Amino acid sequence: MKGSLWLAWRQQRVLVACAAALAVVACAVAAYSRSGMLDELRTGLFDRCEPGPLYCWPDGANGPLFLDITPLQYLGGLNIALPVLIGVFWGAPLLGRDRELGTHRTVLAQGVSRGQWFASRYALAACCAVALSGLLALLFRWWWEPAADHSYGLFWYETSALSGSGPRTVAGALFGLATGTLFGLLARRVLAAMGLTLLVTAVMTLFLEWTHKTRAFVPPHRYVSQGIVPKAPMGEKWSTGTYGLITASGRHDDVLSCPYPSGAELKACMARHGYVARFYEANPAGDYWSFQWTDTALLGGLALLLTLATVLLLRRRV
Repeated sequence: MKGSLWLAWRQQRVLVACAAALAVVACAVAAYSRSGMLDELRTGLFDRCEPGPLYCWPDGANGPLFLDITPLQYLGGLNIALPVLIGVFWGAPLLGRDRELGTHRTVLAQGVSRGQWFASRYALAACCAVALSGLLALLFRWWWEPAADHSYGLFWYETSALSGSGPRTVAGALFGLATGTLFGLLARRVLAAMGLTLLVTAVMTLFLEWTHKTRAFVPPHRYVSQGIVPKAPMGEKWSTGTYGLITASGRHDDVLSCPYPSGAELKACMARHGYVARFYEANPAGDYWSFQWTDTALLGGLALLLTLATVLLLRRRV
């Protein structure tokens, strides 16, 4: 395997160098930006800000207080795009370039088996994808920690945090690599493989965002308060926007049936219509990991299936 591994390194060293450079730049920007974030928090301006979705606007302030989290959101966006980038620029040419140029025949003629030819290239690419995505996911978490789940920072359910951090990032990178590798083996041209990879990985990314918004895999919890008792604070929960009222028979009606926040008007309206409780639906902060592991299982499972399909097709396509 030494010869095939050496050749795999020679062919992928530019991509490895680009990945390393990206990691170094991301670490430098994160260290600088997080330091500035901590300096802002040490001023004491944010001490009176409570966790929750409402803006923090202390007395005497010219407006609501916010930390500069824009660079952090850019890192989250990069992590979300990793399956597309790795699949298009690393996975698709991994086997496809050799097949398009015919150089794989020369390699195989030197006594290297098809399994060695594939395993050496794919193992190096997969290790680099895991290392890069894992580092960026950990970097996001470290950078996000001071601003996590505060009105002046970034809540766990916002797209850049929910989809751009955690183990899902690593699984997504492997999915992108496996998708590109398979299309590189199937397509006659690398550009065609890149186009197909772009389409599939982009659609998969959008599909996962849709499952988050609709709570397709992680259903929300229902929080009920009896009578006109104040509803449980929203805090770090991710609201679905569904609020309502419950009758004694258990029927659930829209909150607009009694559009009063509290007080005598609400009490009179509820009594008039027979409502005995109020409710709202939301996902608590602990569901962050439910979303993460669901996405990880889906992306990781697809990566495994695509890799197995590539191995099975090697005999016919090489």
